[in-house]
Amino acid sequence: MNSHKNARLGFAGRVCLVERLLEDGWSTRETAAAFGVSVQTVRKWRRRYQAEGRDGLRDHASRPRRSPRQVSAMLERRIARLRTQRRSGPQIADALALPLSTVGDVLRRLGLGRLPSLTVRPPIVRYERERPGELLHIDAKKLGRIVVVGHRITGDRAVRGPRRRTGWETLHVAIDDCSRVAYAELLPDETAASAVVFLAHAVAWLATLGVRVEAVMTDNAFCYVHRQYATAIAALGLRHLRTRPYTPRTNGKAERFIQTALREWAYAKPYRSSRARAGALGPFLTSYNTTRPHTAHDRKPPISCLSA
Repeated sequence: MNSHKNARLGFAGRVCLVERLLEDGWSTRETAAAFGVSVQTVRKWRRRYQAEGRDGLRDHASRPRRSPRQVSAMLERRIARLRTQRRSGPQIADALALPLSTVGDVLRRLGLGRLPSLTVRPPIVRYERERPGELLHIDAKKLGRIVVVGHRITGDRAVRGPRRRTGWETLHVAIDDCSRVAYAELLPDETAASAVVFLAHAVAWLATLGVRVEAVMTDNAFCYVHRQYATAIAALGLRHLRTRPYTPRTNGKAERFIQTALREWAYAKPYRSSRARAGALGPFLTSYNTTRPHTAHDRKPPISCLSA
């Protein structure tokens, strides 16, 4: 058991305190003044030392030695058995004629505070396409424009930001399912027009690497279900796959890349402005694609899959 954060004395300080009392002959009041504690505290540690030795100066558990009003082990087992039958706390309390607070304490102590869910989650199906360009994952993430260095970097929430809203910009990302080669751009918004521009740029950039995109996968955000986006998909000769509602894991490679980008680029250093942050995006992408080891490719960078 550890001392509380405001404790004046730790174990070493208590040892020193009793040494001043018993070996150096300090008075109780002198010791209390020197160590910044009360006379009662000095007497307590002297009494504990005389009764138990040095071990008596260690922290003791505050739990009482006896709890005569605690429910019996047999009653705890009955409460646990009813819980396994998916009875709620009030139902158990009514069935056993116990206070609801008592049932709640027992359930929490037994680790049964929450009813287990009956919903069986479907197994996670991991997949990877056989060749680069077969499937391109696309997603977007809104980022606040930078006016001052925020609390994510400084850790200080007391620093006030600008009084007026500074607006947003959107990070659009595309990552190849097979190679994990990634492309990203910061655009003003998440409209269909911006999504179409990003799609064209991503497909063209991958073409410079010798990758021909065959299909794209997105979620069901408005910009991706808009007719303008469907027209752009058709013009590029691509298939459009959309995730099922409320299943972002289907597009998990894009989701995961966004988290990596936020950690290693967007929030990696205290940028002074949005322009400075945008300027660091290119070097991050270059490092991610060409030098950063990727666990999906035996610690080789994504670009290595294109040259294999």
